[in-house]
Amino acid sequence: MSAPQVVPPASLPPEPPPAAVPAAPVEESGWRRARHTPSLAEAYRTIPVTGRSWWRKLLAFAGPGYLVAVGYMDPGNWATDLAGGSQFGYTLLSVILASNLMAVLLQGLASKLGIVTGRDLAQACRDHYSRPVNIALWLLCEVAIAACDLAEVIGSAIALNLLFGIPLAVGVLVTALDVLLLLYLQNKGFRVLEALVILLVATVGLCFVFELVISRPDLAGVARGFVPSPSILSDRDKLYVAIGILGATVMPHNLYLHSSVVQTRKYEESAEGKREAVRFAFIDSTIALSFALFINASILIVAAATFHRAGYTGVAEIQDAHELLTPLLGVGGASAVFALALLASGQNSTLTGTLAGQIVMEGFLNIRIRPWLRRLITRAIAIVPAAATAILYGERGTAKLLILSQVILSLQLSFAVFPLVRFTSERAKMGEFVNPAWLKALAYLVAGVIAALNAWLLVQTLRGAVLGAGGG
Repeated sequence: MSAPQVVPPASLPPEPPPAAVPAAPVEESGWRRARHTPSLAEAYRTIPVTGRSWWRKLLAFAGPGYLVAVGYMDPGNWATDLAGGSQFGYTLLSVILASNLMAVLLQGLASKLGIVTGRDLAQACRDHYSRPVNIALWLLCEVAIAACDLAEVIGSAIALNLLFGIPLAVGVLVTALDVLLLLYLQNKGFRVLEALVILLVATVGLCFVFELVISRPDLAGVARGFVPSPSILSDRDKLYVAIGILGATVMPHNLYLHSSVVQTRKYEESAEGKREAVRFAFIDSTIALSFALFINASILIVAAATFHRAGYTGVAEIQDAHELLTPLLGVGGASAVFALALLASGQNSTLTGTLAGQIVMEGFLNIRIRPWLRRLITRAIAIVPAAATAILYGERGTAKLLILSQVILSLQLSFAVFPLVRFTSERAKMGEFVNPAWLKALAYLVAGVIAALNAWLLVQTLRGAVLGAGGG
């Protein structure tokens, strides 16, 4: 029985047929449809994996994890981390750690799906589910990406306003220029795009090293904060903020993105080559997500050491944090460094979010449109409501829009997590790479916990909105 052929796009040199891949029966019996086109065709298998040493191979695989990690430190995370630190000190650090561990597990599954099956998560859904189900999943994912993009556009606009005094409405429009930047960088090669993302991650990290040093946190309190406290479950307010942190941390579009960008590496299409690629991709994403953990924890620690310690327990908005940092810490430039980190975070997230939009549309619908047009559509969906809110309601309106975007994200998350866990747990699809029983149980447990907590967060948010409207 011959292995199915993967038909490459005309613009790429043809890949040799994967005749040596022992997973051919997986391709034929595990999916409704055969795989026809690669994910992210313009970058597919363009980065060679060279060198015999372990370190050289690790460097060859390094990059995709950082594209994913920026989604875990985007402006949508800032509000929840600021609220947690200012209200409850270091207590919710354990929630950030738990959220990050969940992210490590899910992103590892996403990269394995892409490497083993040659499909990103959107393509896997298309090749498994019926067309009506795929259309529904695609629409939900597009809404989630628009919501995520909305948070990133608003965050960048707020940063431009804080740094340069640019009006919010103008700042929202300025962020549209990153579409041109992404097009330019992809023409220069995918490695260049990865290098820019890593540079921006490093910028955010260095900014928070500075903030941590000058805020002088209680190190014993920080250590205790990473140990789960029973009060998180017993205190309703703590639980609400904790679930908000979880909902803002695990992003659905990152699962689609990661399962695609790992295929930019030209690893060997053999069982051993795939096993090696899965291993190095997991190491890459785990290291990158450790940086995301550091940055999210740093935001909460700085908020606890600065605002909670001074009695400012109601700081949950980025503008308020920026205004109070310098006077409370007594160090000039503290607020400016905070805003610079926000700008780097927002721009980083818009780059990867827009790339995820292209992957999702192509994967679910098998539609190939020009990348610049796809990115323009994605950006317009986010910019129109952001600009309208900034013009009509000003700073406070954008803060509410940030919260709304996180609620929308929490709604969509399970529609990405459950298919991912299901696909990687089916032997017919994964062959020898199928999740072992313990990993399958753990993955479904994580998926269930995320679904339950996000449902609780949604109910509480809607209840608060109804009560607020009734009180008004």
